[in-house]
Amino acid sequence: MSDSSKITVLVTGAGGRTGQIAYRRLKERSDKYITRGLVRTPESKEKIGGADDVHVGDIRNSDSIVSAIQGIDALIILTSAVPKMKPGFDPAKGGRPEFFFEDGAYPEQVDWIGQKNQIDAAKAAGVKHIVLVGSMGGTNANHPLNSLGNGNILIWKRKAEQYLADSGIPYTIIRAGGLQDKEGGLRELLVGKDDELLNTETRTIPRADVAEVSIQSLNFEEAKFKAFDLASKPEGSGTPTKDFKALFSQITARF
Repeated sequence: MSDSSKITVLVTGAGGRTGQIAYRRLKERSDKYITRGLVRTPESKEKIGGADDVHVGDIRNSDSIVSAIQGIDALIILTSAVPKMKPGFDPAKGGRPEFFFEDGAYPEQVDWIGQKNQIDAAKAAGVKHIVLVGSMGGTNANHPLNSLGNGNILIWKRKAEQYLADSGIPYTIIRAGGLQDKEGGLRELLVGKDDELLNTETRTIPRADVAEVSIQSLNFEEAKFKAFDLASKPEGSGTPTKDFKALFSQITARF
């Protein structure tokens, strides 16, 4: 393939656990994609190999991410605030661990302002498709995840999703179930809407499968202007999903 027929893709949050998988998989498919990554620190850049295609920038500072977004065709947003456990929790004593967000890294700053900055910069740069990976549970303001560190993380993620849906840019919003550090490509994937999957036994998914669906959504018109929940059947039940066009064709919800 000539470079002009390849898609230039930026993965933000490329130092995170799901972002690393998406970045590496795109790099492995250099016949189809020209890959870039965005990380927050030089340490994260080194952690994923330190290649020249990894940019260092802070999504909370819009000026610092402009150069990474210039000239890309598609953006995969995998940035997220991460709650940390307060020190001193002893599981032997029972009770629940307490969580906090570091100063400046609350969901409002990362999942709302940081994602809005990315969407705005992508729109200004003429990006043709944005894939945003969020979480299931956003229809319930009282979801337990919102109480972690008083961060209201799902509320801010949902606000960013709505901002993307209103932006006019072709989008794919993937609301993933509970993320597992397991091998991908071995399970039947399930799509849903409005958190219906949270009422079933199948509400988790390997990070590797989320990364794969993010990449596959770049290839099909059926994935554009769609928002969906994503989970997987347990390994060994059902048929591993290979036909992504058919998967995206099941989805009718725009938000």
